[in-house]
Amino acid sequence: MTVMKPLLENVSFAIVGSGGAGAITAGAILLEAAGKAGWYGVLVRSVGPQIRGGESASLVRLSTGPAENMTKDFDVLVAIDWKNSDRFIGDMPVTNSGLVVSDPKNGAVPAAITEAGTDVADCPLNAMAKDIPGGRENMIAAGIVAQLIGLPIDALMQVVETKLARKGEAAILSSRACIEAGMAQASTYSQSYPLKPVNPPTNKRWLATGNEMVGLGALRGGVRFAAAYPITPATEVLEYLAPSLASIGGALVQAEDELSSINMIIGASYGGRPSITATSGPGLALMMESLGLAAAAEVPIVVVDVMRCGPSTGIATKSEQSDLNIAIYGFHGDAPHVVVAPNSVGDCLFTTQWAVHMAETLQAPVIVLSDQSLGQALVLMNRPADVAFMAKRKVYEPVEGQDYQRYAMTADCISPMAIPGQTGGQYTADGLTHTVRGTPSSKRSDQKEQMDKRAAKIEQFDFGQHWGHVEGTGDTVILTWGSLTGPAREAIGELTAQGDDVRLISLRQISPFPVQALQQALTGAARILVLEQTHSGQFYRHIRSYIDLPGEVRQFNREGPYLIGPDEIATQIRDWKTA
Repeated sequence: MTVMKPLLENVSFAIVGSGGAGAITAGAILLEAAGKAGWYGVLVRSVGPQIRGGESASLVRLSTGPAENMTKDFDVLVAIDWKNSDRFIGDMPVTNSGLVVSDPKNGAVPAAITEAGTDVADCPLNAMAKDIPGGRENMIAAGIVAQLIGLPIDALMQVVETKLARKGEAAILSSRACIEAGMAQASTYSQSYPLKPVNPPTNKRWLATGNEMVGLGALRGGVRFAAAYPITPATEVLEYLAPSLASIGGALVQAEDELSSINMIIGASYGGRPSITATSGPGLALMMESLGLAAAAEVPIVVVDVMRCGPSTGIATKSEQSDLNIAIYGFHGDAPHVVVAPNSVGDCLFTTQWAVHMAETLQAPVIVLSDQSLGQALVLMNRPADVAFMAKRKVYEPVEGQDYQRYAMTADCISPMAIPGQTGGQYTADGLTHTVRGTPSSKRSDQKEQMDKRAAKIEQFDFGQHWGHVEGTGDTVILTWGSLTGPAREAIGELTAQGDDVRLISLRQISPFPVQALQQALTGAARILVLEQTHSGQFYRHIRSYIDLPGEVRQFNREGPYLIGPDEIATQIRDWKTA
């Protein structure tokens, strides 16, 4: 008989299996069903470097409140099989009180799990699936997890019926039989991990990845053209944009490589269409020359970099923040541009929409630094607030008797941009130093005037309160950016519950650096922990190149692929304050 445990605020589980076993599908179905039951959650997938096949896993955390990141340990691990498990088993440590469910016929439980003393329950997944017409082991695994965490079968079947509607009633009935068999099997275990019931939401929650939110933000910002070459982990941005752009009269072109893609969006933007591309570190490196062209010719474009472990090919399926330096400093020459970074999956929408607005307003390149942990995480969240940012390019309006000066010096250093074909709006747009009319020039006066203009338009721009996010008032500060904002926030919540008052500052505006805003936010700071997912401390060095941080300063940085977690951050603060 199952021994009921106290109701939990959080529960984490993993479903693992080789490619094609359906581990990720099962996790996604459980996450969506949890939303219908009123819970929040996040799914992170772990996959190998293969193009197809190989190992895969769904790592899922469910919570009674908003959840932005995974917990340190897992309560339940269900193994459809253990093929190539040595490559990913370190991603999913099971708690001492946790449970591993495994089919003995599909391979032995890895020694790393058995040595930890975790309970193991044998389950004939393969045989159970064969006994059910059309049965699938992943659906049995879903039933096992649902029973262990207290997820109602009605919520689970709502999702299954929607997902399998096209496959017909037989597929739905088979899945239900598998889920019921899994739940019956799990009811015989002595362990359970019941998540505290909550009221179903009155408003539908959003279930989306960061890459999808980037795509939506681009559309809301006014983007109507995209060109890109598929690359992990940014490809889902393109998969979202392709049908979405087509439905509103826009277009996406799959280019032959990253150089072609950025040149295509420069051309489309020159022609009057707000444009975007999405890539990862290797692609961004290839785009640098053309990014300089866009800066010199003052053509607005947005480049989304979903960062992964580097250098070179690195680990394509794992997260890191190490493209910071190339995004800020990678241009040759002085080429003022903007770099921003979302601090959550939901914020990917706002930050990308803001980026399009700034690119169009400033007539400059804007780079959005997301990463794999944001881009590919599937999150149940409250609907993000709507914002009014929309592309607002200063367009050329012919004046009779006046020659068009494309790069004229104006009060805000942003000059009107003609659309090809406009009467009187002819000009040359290229990477050469030029006069106010766009005529190539080698004069020092023209070089200085145009460089001053390009720098001033960004320096004078009002970034408002969107430069970053500040929470709390303590004299101990965690200063971070991007995807580590969620773990830092959770660590601060844990510390606050224990009586430690800790402040969070997360930068969204990376370049130009928000010197005055950050200095004001740091007022009264006695201790500052600079937090980042890089090996060399790129973020810390970037900050220190602009300001002297007050009080005592420490760094906590680490390369990928293992992400810095809330427990590690909290430990850093506790040890520091008690030293």
